[in-house]
Amino acid sequence: MVSATISEEQTATVTVDRHNAAGDVIDTVELDASIFGVTPNVPLMHQVVTAQLAARRSGTHSTKTRSEVRGGGAKPYRQKGTGRARQGTTRAPQFAGGGVAFGPKPRSYAQRTPRKMVRLALCSALSDRLMEGKLRLVDAWEFEVPKTKDAVKALLALNLDGRILVVLDAEDAIAERSFGNLPEVHLVEGAQLTAYEVLANDWIVFTSATLPGGLTVVEGSAEAATAAREAADAVEAAEAAEAAAEAAVAEADAAVEAAATADAASALGGETSADGDDSDSGGSSTGDDTGDDTVGDTSDADISDSADDADQADEDETDETDAEDDE
Repeated sequence: MVSATISEEQTATVTVDRHNAAGDVIDTVELDASIFGVTPNVPLMHQVVTAQLAARRSGTHSTKTRSEVRGGGAKPYRQKGTGRARQGTTRAPQFAGGGVAFGPKPRSYAQRTPRKMVRLALCSALSDRLMEGKLRLVDAWEFEVPKTKDAVKALLALNLDGRILVVLDAEDAIAERSFGNLPEVHLVEGAQLTAYEVLANDWIVFTSATLPGGLTVVEGSAEAATAAREAADAVEAAEAAEAAAEAAVAEADAAVEAAATADAASALGGETSADGDDSDSGGSSTGDDTGDDTVGDTSDADISDSADDADQADEDETDETDAEDDE
């Protein structure tokens, strides 16, 4: 978080949050207003950056004039009588293989720029990045060993993307090796920082040791940052607990639905078994009834036969009695 206020004396007070390597805010510091609180001077920055880029040119380009090209000492043909233009050498600029007229020669492109202009351009660039919220302040890089993975993790924790300028101290050798393999990260020592490097990158990352002008910790900012961090942790824990509760409810609902499905399947299987039993029982009872009827019919026939036999026996006995009486 960056803030800039103007007091009655028209003196800018600029503050910025200081983070640790894990991305957590540890406190708020006040920056030097003469460096980070100036109004950006665009024409001045353009002039200084142009001079800085010009000074980087090696200026080793060189071409040969007609006097430096080898050969061409003899006159190619006589002065008159050929109908052609007179020529004294074949190394003139109009000939192929001849010298170059007004070609570049080795020179220096350096421009003299007053130191006050250079300083003001750097302050303008830093103030511009700070006003855009593109400046990060880290207490220190806490890399134990050089490791690119740790460097990438730190940049992600600080919410940095694009081209990043990391300002290091002479003693940050481990951090230099950790960031060295990242193509989007440019490294520079604090003493070598220029306006061009600030403007050519999207983010500027300082440490407490490399911050220009020093810093002053705002009173009570550390406690406020700790409280905010604890509140954020509490909110995160509450969200995690709520998510866990929702997951448990979803699992319970799924279990209930699975049990209901199992009960429905079991009930359907029971009805099918009952229908099969009823069919079997019906067939058996029909057979039993038929058997009973057959038995009943057989018994009635036997009883009828017995009755007939009894009647025949009585008739025979009666006939015998009558015969005896006749005798």
